[in-house]
Amino acid sequence: MTMTRRTLVALTAAALPALGAASAAHAAPPGEPRVRGAEALARARVAADVLMSDYDEDKAWFPSSWWNSAVALQTIGDYMLRSGDRRYLKQLDRTFERNKGPFPAGELSGDELYGNFTSRAIDDSGWWALTWITAYDLTQEPKYLDMAVTIGEFMNDFWDPATCDGGIWWDEERTYKNAVTNGQWIRITAELHNRIDGDTVWLDRAQVAWDWYADSGLLNERGLVNDGLTDACENNGDRVYTYNQGLAIGAALELWRATGDAELLEAARYVADSALVEGALVADGILTEWTDVLGETTNDNHKQFKGIFLRYLMDLADTTGEDRYRQAVATQASTIWEDDRTIGDELGVRWAGASTEDSPNVFDWRTQASALSALIADLPDSGVRRSLSASLSRPPVVIPDGEPTSVQLDLDVALTSTASRPVRVGIEAEGPDGWRIEVAGSIDLDVPEDEGTPISTTLPVQVTIPAEADDGHHLVSVTATALGGLEFVARSEVLVARAIDFDGGTEDGPWLWDVGGSGVTDEPGRFADGTSFFVYRFPFPASTTAAELTVTISNQFLVDVGPDGETWTRVLAEDEPLRDASNRGDHTIDLTPYLGGEDKDVYLKVSDAFPEDGWGGQVHHVSAQYSGA
Repeated sequence: MTMTRRTLVALTAAALPALGAASAAHAAPPGEPRVRGAEALARARVAADVLMSDYDEDKAWFPSSWWNSAVALQTIGDYMLRSGDRRYLKQLDRTFERNKGPFPAGELSGDELYGNFTSRAIDDSGWWALTWITAYDLTQEPKYLDMAVTIGEFMNDFWDPATCDGGIWWDEERTYKNAVTNGQWIRITAELHNRIDGDTVWLDRAQVAWDWYADSGLLNERGLVNDGLTDACENNGDRVYTYNQGLAIGAALELWRATGDAELLEAARYVADSALVEGALVADGILTEWTDVLGETTNDNHKQFKGIFLRYLMDLADTTGEDRYRQAVATQASTIWEDDRTIGDELGVRWAGASTEDSPNVFDWRTQASALSALIADLPDSGVRRSLSASLSRPPVVIPDGEPTSVQLDLDVALTSTASRPVRVGIEAEGPDGWRIEVAGSIDLDVPEDEGTPISTTLPVQVTIPAEADDGHHLVSVTATALGGLEFVARSEVLVARAIDFDGGTEDGPWLWDVGGSGVTDEPGRFADGTSFFVYRFPFPASTTAAELTVTISNQFLVDVGPDGETWTRVLAEDEPLRDASNRGDHTIDLTPYLGGEDKDVYLKVSDAFPEDGWGGQVHHVSAQYSGA
């Protein structure tokens, strides 16, 4: 390992003369408390449940991104390993069995898939290898480890000493050698060695790869990992992304486990400390991708980068037990929960929570998975004895009609305990002045012997909204408590709206009746690719006799309207396979013929006119007008 010693020891001496000095400069604010284990587990469980609500059971992935789906599923695997909660094992296996074959380009929103989770994007293949190793760690089922080996052999074909003396190519066309693919490669090869009895092949590959990586120039003089190499095999000075820094930590740690070489553990510390210096990859103590900054624009790739860093920072904190890493994790988790969370427990891309009208924070399943990694990392590695969580469903929109209106919310309460016995949970609800909130005052839960899996129940919460309620979002909260100081507050918002006017993807949540596997783009707009769809519900008042809707829509859309969410009439269809939104425009639809139902609800469904190529209808804006007798 002479290259490791020569390169990293020299860099450490130049950039950070003492690791103690680095940790003193590192970002975690002093005195920031770690939440109790019970609360940390409750937060992670709720966030994991929100993430899995976006899992497409049919296609067995998270919609509209192949590699992001791998990372999100590995995050769920991390959650199950850390918490002992194994409820999502069947989804991991469903993804494995359903998606291990070949798929044509576009069917899973990207490149052609060759089978065995491989494609022309070598780093995409690497993410799936890491996911299936995590699945193996959860289950000890050989098929997952075998798949990781298959993917590893595929990647090994792209190790090329003829260019830059080594390294894995980023793509099948062999255009770029970069940090992500090579960081993955070291972690994968070392993980395989550490799980395959008697292996020498994967260990040799891991050691050769690390020596090349350490001497490649990817790590700059500040101890930060730039994105890749130039054609001349020099550091290209491109952006430092948090996931590359995280993979460098993870690579060194796993190879240290394989070899016992103390300098590898020191290298992991060095890379982490370099990132955590204020102004490097943190701002005011919070991990910050450069695309997070107000005025910058994120994209679907960037949204998950910070979570990958936290996955490996967690590994370093567990391995060393050093407080500076645990403190950094705690700071991220606390800030996310307090400043980067919606009423519905959705977690955003900006962990510090900054948002403006021109540069809004972004919330979707990718940002959920990324932030969830920080909450998982904050769980004590020794386990949690007891935990209580609760969540409230999102209610339908209320359009007042001169009389009080009642809606029902579902309250889900979940409890884990190492002791198998009944536990009484107190329930207390609160809402706006003049509103009536009705829910049972307490429930008894019988905790099973399986201490990792939560016992849960669902209670109805009846909310009565006065006729004179103002338009806008109104907070309803329910506090669940149990002996031993357990407490969790579930929140939801009732939207009262006499006017219907919202942007697709950013303001449409309360109007969504069925997400149907749809996604949201960086430019505001909800879209449905392939077999996915989405349905909006418009609960017009009982006195409504006429209604008209205008939808701004683009790409390959199909639009259906109906009175009950089950029967449909086609009202709009794009007959050209457009992919560039050149057909974006306003379309007005007469909803009056669909007002025949007793409740006067009307449903609008958007789907894909050309499902084979993955460019389905995208809704940018919706408005509607209605009148009564």
